[in-house]
Amino acid sequence: MTYATAHNCAIDIVYETMGPDQNEPLLLIMGTGGQLISWPDGFCQGLVDRGFRVARFDNRDSGLSTRLTEHGTPNQLRMLLRPGSAAVYSLRDMAADAVAVLDDIGWPAAHIVGMSQGGAIAQTMATAFPERVASLTSISSQPAPRIGQPSPRDLVKVIRLANPRRVKTADDAGQYTVDLQQIVGSPAYPADEAALRDRGRRAHARGRLDMACVQRQTAAIVASGDRRAALANVRVPTLVIHGEDDKMIRPVAGRATADAIPGARLVTFPGMGHELPQPLWGSIIDEIAAVARVARPDDTTRI
Repeated sequence: MTYATAHNCAIDIVYETMGPDQNEPLLLIMGTGGQLISWPDGFCQGLVDRGFRVARFDNRDSGLSTRLTEHGTPNQLRMLLRPGSAAVYSLRDMAADAVAVLDDIGWPAAHIVGMSQGGAIAQTMATAFPERVASLTSISSQPAPRIGQPSPRDLVKVIRLANPRRVKTADDAGQYTVDLQQIVGSPAYPADEAALRDRGRRAHARGRLDMACVQRQTAAIVASGDRRAALANVRVPTLVIHGEDDKMIRPVAGRATADAIPGARLVTFPGMGHELPQPLWGSIIDEIAAVARVARPDDTTRI
């Protein structure tokens, strides 16, 4: 696979595609601080095997895409009191980045699958750019920033862990990924520690941990506010997936997302945390394929 670059004005978005050109187009959008490689290779290949052509990309302020370092770290107090003034960009801007990827590939529309903040971006695509969304899958996400927030205790654990001074080398990044998994992972599905370390090292090589970037992405979530009124107008087939043991965005957020979108199907998995556990890949892909078939009933032979 070879990287390509889409452009949204001054923002460069690095992406890659996999699967035959004739397959059904599907765009993956990752969450806060994640990179395109945060979508596991095996999960992506599973989607290809089901008849999708898959694209995944680095959001702005992550991976190899444009980083807005000149804007520094958002002021935390302003994020609480005047979130709109603290944010450098919005979820709509990030949704426009995703549309730029579709444009660069040449897809008029695609099935959109988002995880965590990526789910919020996907929801925003469905409201702001409805003609580009064939179906919507929102995983481990929320319709408003205050719904399903982590407990103060879990939030403090993550903040203490995400210290750039502790992550200076590729091995440090591997250990960070393992340690983070212990907080947000799936109680019923122990992770492959070697795979986690490898992902952390690869992420470090593509762009070191930068908490200012993470905070700018977080500010976009807070500033963009409650989407439930807009989501009431979504008319594409929609799937909402949530882990019943998600500590970072608690399950009430998944239920709220599904309640906000007419006809949305909610699927929850016991023992799943804020991630995509490998033993559940097949079940999750089955659900994504099912909602895609509703959107494109003439393409059932492909997916």
